[in-house]
Amino acid sequence: MTGRASASAAGPAGAPVDPGVRAEAVVDLAAITANTALLCRSAGRAAVMAVVKADGYGHGAQPAARAALAGGASLLGVATLDEAVSLRHGGIDAPLVAWLWPPAQDVRPALAAGVQVGVASVQHLGTVTAAASAAPGGRPQIHLKLDTGLGRNGAGPADMAAMFAQAARAEADGLVEVVGLMSHLASADIPGDPSVAEQTARFTEAIAAARAAGLRPRWHHLANTAGTIAHPATRFDLVRCGIGLYGLCPVTADPGLRPAMTLRATVALAKRVPAGQGVGYGLTYRTAAPSTLALVPLGYGDGLPRNAGNVGEVLIGGTRRRIAGRVAMDQVVVDCGDDDVHAGDEVLVFGPGDRGEPTARDWAGYCDTIDYEIVTRIGPRVPRRYPGVAPGSATGGGRR
Repeated sequence: MTGRASASAAGPAGAPVDPGVRAEAVVDLAAITANTALLCRSAGRAAVMAVVKADGYGHGAQPAARAALAGGASLLGVATLDEAVSLRHGGIDAPLVAWLWPPAQDVRPALAAGVQVGVASVQHLGTVTAAASAAPGGRPQIHLKLDTGLGRNGAGPADMAAMFAQAARAEADGLVEVVGLMSHLASADIPGDPSVAEQTARFTEAIAAARAAGLRPRWHHLANTAGTIAHPATRFDLVRCGIGLYGLCPVTADPGLRPAMTLRATVALAKRVPAGQGVGYGLTYRTAAPSTLALVPLGYGDGLPRNAGNVGEVLIGGTRRRIAGRVAMDQVVVDCGDDDVHAGDEVLVFGPGDRGEPTARDWAGYCDTIDYEIVTRIGPRVPRRYPGVAPGSATGGGRR
């Protein structure tokens, strides 16, 4: 078939296709705003914290944060203190929480930036109280992180009472303000999993224990995107939504989320080869007949999973074609048969699926992983483009 891309063709999100672009991730910020609004409706009376950790799950933390705030998010969340400080340096002044840091880390830059920090142990609390004098304009605001069954970060049942007691003393001494209690669901994306109800009950008990210790936090947050959509009892008064902001739904009851990222590239070389031509390291693929091979300049150095070799698909000229041979660091090859494919043609690796291209979920299936990993692993060598946003603006932020 013939189906050549052209420089004037409409690309993802209506952006023009530039055949001179090696590769790019086109991010639809309007989709993030609309997804946030949908999640706010799903959350009911609970407020929404938009999680923009890991550079906004690969979409760009600054622009994703602004798009989520425009969609109705009340707070922002990240994993690390450095991520939080970077957002502040970019001009983000919304309430911002960071919760994953070693207790020996210098917390003062985050406190000075007005970041609310997650406190996972008595040791973490001691670090914050020792640095409290560095926080201008008031006491550091903290969220006590509780382990209700996930077995990761947070104080477990044996440690909660001591942490509540010490936090109450620190608050009474004017050293901190406890503004939140938080925990994280383990299996909210698994239909019927009993751990959801068990964790919800444990979190409810922990709230009662914190109140008995004299704590009156404003926020209580347990639900992730899956909990927000599928488990009303987990919502409390604040939910933390991450993957749903970017249009990837972890449960079957999708409220209408739209994937925000389209990964595209340009054919760098097309050539005819005879039957039996080996392709790639190890020659794990050979052409079955005379064929056109298209070289796509994206590889595992850009974030494509190496195990997508011989299974991952892309869209070229309106047809899905499978990667031929192994994924290399910088490139993959696609066997296009007798299609009329040329250097400069557009390659859609994944996107929302509007044009028949694979989705991030499809790629997760090719590689036995989750779509979270597919979008998050797209690396810094792939520039992000935000259609409708001027390069270098406060909203788009150029690359990141």
